[in-house]
Amino acid sequence: MPGPLQSVKTVHPDDRAAFEAVVAAAARVIVGKDHELKLSLACLLVRGHLLIEDLPGVGKTTLAHVLARTLGLSFQRIQFTSDLLPADVVGVSVYEKDTGHFSFHPGPLFAQLILADEVNRATPRTQSALLEAMQEHQVTVDGKSHALPQPFFVVATQNPFHQIGTFPLPESHLDRFLMRIELGYPDNRAERVLLKGRDRRELLESVHPVIGPKRLMELQQRAEEVHVSDALIDYLQDLLDFSRRAPAFAAGLSPRAGIGLRRTAQAWALLSGRMHVLPEDVQVVLTPVVGHRLRGSDRESTPAAVAEQLLRAVPVP
Repeated sequence: MPGPLQSVKTVHPDDRAAFEAVVAAAARVIVGKDHELKLSLACLLVRGHLLIEDLPGVGKTTLAHVLARTLGLSFQRIQFTSDLLPADVVGVSVYEKDTGHFSFHPGPLFAQLILADEVNRATPRTQSALLEAMQEHQVTVDGKSHALPQPFFVVATQNPFHQIGTFPLPESHLDRFLMRIELGYPDNRAERVLLKGRDRRELLESVHPVIGPKRLMELQQRAEEVHVSDALIDYLQDLLDFSRRAPAFAAGLSPRAGIGLRRTAQAWALLSGRMHVLPEDVQVVLTPVVGHRLRGSDRESTPAAVAEQLLRAVPVP
């Protein structure tokens, strides 16, 4: 698909080494989940926010910690509960008696990587405060805007809907997350390593930054430079169009979903050592990018099954 010039353009060795080092460092703690680690890194490369939905105890929180440590980002964990208020997340203005003025006291949201743990246990009002910050990269308190750090990422964890005590995220809020992934149970080999190895919290303490925020932002810029051919755009448009007109889907994909799919495919190509996007890149990232956005007419269909149905129906041009 790339033209003659783009076909010979490859990822700079220093960039590729940086990616490999990040994944290798993270994989020492998150065992047997290299694909999920790579997906998470692709999400951050395109400045997206990540939603991890799975059962407790499979490593969702640890994954967020590992990403922050390996990328050298400031980190805050916010435990979402039913009594959490928006001010507990974004901060408050406090009257200072000595000065006679209100001063803003930032909340835990003012970090480069935020872990919104069990986000669907908070009330819709508190969820909305988080989602506004994700979209605007700033918060407004008492009419004044306060910019959030750069880079700024939210990694939210969510319990399955069948667990009690949850407030499901509405579709408009889900759409703000570029990607939704599951970790799942480890395979036998990985679980054996976990059972015989050190505690994951101890291993986290030994993880050191592989790259820093400045280097990460350089790599984000590199992801934007990955070539997307006209034929690849045709393929993306065919996927979007089919999702909107096929009776197999209750609702089609939005333009924002299409842009997110293209950008994530660019990041996946970069992580794979290429400066051009192939249809295979789109196919790999399709389920995590559109699975929480695209609903089948059969409501029992899983996100993976819905995405697979779309892939089978649309041929590669």
